[in-house]
Amino acid sequence: MEGHRSSVTGQARIEGVALQAGDIRGGVHIHSHAPALLPVPRQLPPAPVHLPGRDAELSALERELDEPPPPGGRCLVLSGPAGVGKSALACRWLHARAEDFPDGLFYADLRGHAPGGPADPAEVLAAFLRALGLPAVPAAFDEAGALWRSATARKRFAVLLDSAATAAQVRPLLSGADRSVTVVTSRARLTGLAMDGARFLGVDLVGPAAAAAILARLVGADRIAAEPLAADQVVTRCAGLPLAICVAGARMAARPQQPLAATAEALRREGDRLAALRLDGEAAVRSVLDASYRALAPESGRLYRLLGLLPVPEFTRAVAGAAAGLSPAEADDGLDALAGVHLLEERGDGRYRFHDLVRLHAGGLGRAEEAPEQGEAAVRRVAEHYLAAATAAEARLMPSHRFLPRDYLQPPLNVPELDSESAAVEWFEQERDQLAAVLRHGMRTHRYALVWQLADALQPVFIRLRPHAFQLEAHRLGLEAARRCGDRIAEQWMLTSGGQGLRSAGLVRESADWYAQALEVSRANGDVRAEAQAGTGLGHAHRMLGELGSARSRFEEALRLRESIGYRRGVGLVRVALGEVAVDAADEAEAVRQLSLAVEDLTAVDDPYEVCRALAVRARAHLLAGRYAPARADLEAARAGFVAAGSTHWQARADEWLGELALAQGDFAAARELFTASHQLYLATAAPDTARLARRLAALPPC
Repeated sequence: MEGHRSSVTGQARIEGVALQAGDIRGGVHIHSHAPALLPVPRQLPPAPVHLPGRDAELSALERELDEPPPPGGRCLVLSGPAGVGKSALACRWLHARAEDFPDGLFYADLRGHAPGGPADPAEVLAAFLRALGLPAVPAAFDEAGALWRSATARKRFAVLLDSAATAAQVRPLLSGADRSVTVVTSRARLTGLAMDGARFLGVDLVGPAAAAAILARLVGADRIAAEPLAADQVVTRCAGLPLAICVAGARMAARPQQPLAATAEALRREGDRLAALRLDGEAAVRSVLDASYRALAPESGRLYRLLGLLPVPEFTRAVAGAAAGLSPAEADDGLDALAGVHLLEERGDGRYRFHDLVRLHAGGLGRAEEAPEQGEAAVRRVAEHYLAAATAAEARLMPSHRFLPRDYLQPPLNVPELDSESAAVEWFEQERDQLAAVLRHGMRTHRYALVWQLADALQPVFIRLRPHAFQLEAHRLGLEAARRCGDRIAEQWMLTSGGQGLRSAGLVRESADWYAQALEVSRANGDVRAEAQAGTGLGHAHRMLGELGSARSRFEEALRLRESIGYRRGVGLVRVALGEVAVDAADEAEAVRQLSLAVEDLTAVDDPYEVCRALAVRARAHLLAGRYAPARADLEAARAGFVAAGSTHWQARADEWLGELALAQGDFAAARELFTASHQLYLATAAPDTARLARRLAALPPC
């Protein structure tokens, strides 16, 4: 409209497609294939409203942020004793400065002193990339790091890396973005990060006045005023350690009718009796924890002991219930009771964890006061809870996958109801660290059947989400466990599914070796279906390695085996593979023949997704032969199916091949649009094809 003007000013941001033009004549066609936007990450745990005694540290952090940003961004290391409040300080400061980080506040618990060892930086990187809307992560660690740096290069954000073990664990997680701030907390000084430009701030014990202020906020100023001597004794016996003060204060707050002197006396007795029993150098914590534990109700004390024996870093009410044999409601009450006296930290969304020192205390009591068989039974119940939950996710995501048994010593408790595929995926995302801990602990404690069964149950979610590092670890542990059990059927399935994971991760040579082993084992087992599956996997690996003759032979043998047992869906899938080999060999006639038969087979067994794959590959064969009309018809039908199925990777392929079709017909503008759409989709899935599409776009003539 004449005289009308629209503008964008300030920090406004346009998401999605925008069109700015004068007069437009004719049709405008906009194809938007970008994935749905995720909210800006705000991952920090809650921060304390009041932080007595930390004005100097907060001022030091403020001065750091007021300085001009150094190249590569800021890295601030907060070091100090366990329980001194490093995490609380970091969270409080970052929450207060949240407006300075409009592109996100990221958080990772590096679990420097947690059971099962420190967190793997590869898994932390993967979580950060998923939070940015990149659901698939490159299998190679250096590629994932490069993607993290590329995705954040121009962003203003902060990262809190909590409880770091070493500088080497932290270094790969530094983004290098100029306007980024990374805060690291650790018991160690991490001086190795000096070479990365880190600045260091020590966090020490609080003084008597700050300790008294913390205590007063927990128990009330009136009670402190009524018993000043007892309050001073509590503060003194907590030795200026905020964790100890909080635990002692919570104990007193939970007993409003009890004099403060009772807690002061309990701390004196425990301190005398246990003076020689140091807990990570902090006798005050041990004394306070013992006093708080002795005041628990019996059922809460038992739950505390059993949780301390578990190998998982976080707990839900389902896990707590499985550990102690409680109903969900009873478990809720127990967790609330422990969190109410600061023996558990509430993480949000019904999840809890121990502070490292508290976990050591609870675990020590569990080993000392629980009969060994009772403690082992609690750990087993929790492991079997996770096996049952993973099996429920497996049934929801891929009902046809279940072939192998699940062994439980008793019916699992509190198994979640996963009533949709999205619920199954969400459950896995929440429990990823716990599942990894259960697998590792199962291997250490020789629960081999549990290990391979859990690895097998997770295969459908591995296929869906491609968490490469975890998938490879799970299958390597599962294969070793199956072999230690002497279970040849389990070994065969671990080799086949593990081979698929290796192939997805780009480790094609190793994948071929696993498939070859699976072929030998399945033949020894006399399992024709499994033999065909292993042979098909081996054929895919050989095709990826460019060994087309060997790939064709493997697929033809698999086809014969599947036809012999009447497995029509499998026959159709092998025909798709044979069609792909023929396309690679430029034998378009054979490709069209195999793929047309595949469409018939897969349509007959009602597998629309695989029909779309066959159509897409057949379109490539038509394109090779210069038959543009059938190529377009197949590709457009296939792409519509991939959109309906939510298959981002195959949408990207269809767009790329439609771009090739446009290029072959001389329509460079359409080719650029389609290659751009494909590139964005590949980027969203962290596919290695991203670089190829970038080169294709660069090679197009300018508009």
